[in-house]
Amino acid sequence: MLSLPLTPETLTALIGSFLWPFFRIGAFFMAAPIFGANMVPMPVRLGLAFFVTLLLMPLLPPVPVIDGLTLHAWLLVIQQILIGVSLGFMVQLLFQVFVMFGQVVAMQIGMGMARMADPTTGINVTVLSQYTLILTNLVFLATGGHLVVIYTLAESFTIIPVTTEGFSREHAWLIASQGAWLYMGAFLMALPIIFAKLVVNIALGVIVRAAPQLNIFVIGFPIMMMLGLLELWVWVADYLFHYERMSLDVFALIREWLGLF
Repeated sequence: MLSLPLTPETLTALIGSFLWPFFRIGAFFMAAPIFGANMVPMPVRLGLAFFVTLLLMPLLPPVPVIDGLTLHAWLLVIQQILIGVSLGFMVQLLFQVFVMFGQVVAMQIGMGMARMADPTTGINVTVLSQYTLILTNLVFLATGGHLVVIYTLAESFTIIPVTTEGFSREHAWLIASQGAWLYMGAFLMALPIIFAKLVVNIALGVIVRAAPQLNIFVIGFPIMMMLGLLELWVWVADYLFHYERMSLDVFALIREWLGLF
């Protein structure tokens, strides 16, 4: 019966072929939406990362043998964690665009004080933001978005091998600059509703000017809310268009970011 000799070099190579990809995959699942939500227990996230790493090990490029007690090994761990967190953060942008949209629209239609705790992040957001976030989660899962991000994560090991040099200024700047894209995308989606609210406010101002005895707060608040809900009903009809456009932008960003290495 043949067996491989279990030498220190062989054991180090075997552990490294699992451990180095595990750091990147684990960091990705901690930062990515749905997988990294606060309502998902930490053992479940680690177990999922462990299982995905085992599945991807035969498909990944060869991993170099590196002594785990050296400074180079610790720098490599930090590098893999940064890559995983960066990929997860860029996917997170897709969801936060719609959360920001809900925040902006809720303030316009008088629902800004209707807040609830977001179970995925643990912070208070408007009810409208929670609605758009749930809708985005459902569409993301229904269209196979979770499979696409896992495939992209696996492809990252081919584009960015474990031995790749560290981050450059361009990598950090490309991610940081997407904050402007986040606000711009949410504002562009909310722009028709904001313009409609402006027209309604002008109309209410004309009405109050013509009939000063009317109480603007009594008639204005219900009108603004009812018209706002009507505008949201119209917006939902185009939701898939906005989702497709935003998701294409996010994955284009990921491809551009990976291309910098």
